Amino acid sequence: NVAFSPDGKTLASGSYDKTIKLWDASDGKLLQTFTGHEDPVTSVAFSPDGTTLASGSWDKTIKLWRVSDGRLMKTLTGHGEAVWSVAFSPDGTTLASGSMDKTIKLWRMNDGKLLQTLTGHGQTVRSIAFSPDGETLASGSYDNTIKLWRMSDGKLLQTLTGHGRWVNTVAFSPDGEILASGSNDDTIKLWQVSDGKLLQTLTGHGQTVRSI
Repeated sequence: NVAFSPDGKTLASGSYDKTIKLWDASDGKLLQTFTGHEDPVTSVAFSPDGTTLASGSWDKTIKLWRVSDGRLMKTLTGHGEAVWSVAFSPDGTTLASGSMDKTIKLWRMNDGKLLQTLTGHGQTVRSIAFSPDGETLASGSYDNTIKLWRMSDGKLLQTLTGHGRWVNTVAFSPDGEILASGSNDDTIKLWQVSDGKLLQTLTGHGQTVRSI
């Protein structure tokens, strides 16, 4: 998993070698290596202000790192299985994590407190994404579905069905009106967020779609 910093100057990468590396996007120079996870790092995300990097790992934890010097600030524990995805809310106050334990957890950033656990998926939660306005969270799962959650109270708004196999990745359009999903069924689907209508299925890949 890789992620650009909000200013576009730094690239973070999480690896199966259990480390996170920060790279200068202009020249490719390695800036820092963060160590501390005990298993592969599956997901990295910058906070909106660019000062914090979150990482999720097979070691069941989320770690928060200070970007300026690589200091480990906090380790968030609570998931019962591997953490597959992490994402910051657009305002930076909340971190969401999706796990092999079939749950999504919401964490308060200022103190690391667990705010809520969202349940409903029948299998691993592989990917999560906030809408641009921060009001909705989308989750893609190995149960072949995508779920849309209301952030104000954690209510499940919709379950989107249509993929024939695992949903590996989800992403909102910049205006928040369309959600894209990639799957082990080799397709990408485009959904209308307001009512969950399937708008289009993009075909052409010969194997699993892992990232969009």
